[in-house]
Amino acid sequence: MKTLIAILALLMTPLFVNAGEVAVTWKDFKEYRDVRPGNETRGSFHKRVEKQLTKHLEKLAEKLPAGHKLAIHFDEIDLAGDVHYGMTDIRVIKPIHFPRFEISYKLTDKSGNSIAEESGVKLKDMSFMDRVKVGLDEPFYYEKRLLTDWFEDDLMKKTG
Repeated sequence: MKTLIAILALLMTPLFVNAGEVAVTWKDFKEYRDVRPGNETRGSFHKRVEKQLTKHLEKLAEKLPAGHKLAIHFDEIDLAGDVHYGMTDIRVIKPIHFPRFEISYKLTDKSGNSIAEESGVKLKDMSFMDRVKVGLDEPFYYEKRLLTDWFEDDLMKKTG
């Protein structure tokens, strides 16, 4: 019986030791520099941007140590590419229109102590099209890669 309980306890333990959380906040999307839709309505496009980037940050937050919390606010967004208007409005991706974010964030440990806090952090990838694109075509690939680079190269170093 003890062996069965031990096996069940082992199976119920999380596979990931790290499990941080993230809370993402946004301004009104109309206030951002470039979150213009191509061939869909503005409201649905804004919801899609919010959902995709939030979901991506939630996945990244799983790498944080258990109990750590990241609060991030998007102060400015400029998506990769530029919308060209015509018979059908489309977002055209060219090297001159690189993805940019300006964010504010606060990272706290499991006790609620502040580990890192910054405002006005400017993220940009001016050579986004020169890098190898790995994986399938997914929505907002370049923006997600920019957030991943910041998260792994900067934020994770602050967790100790």
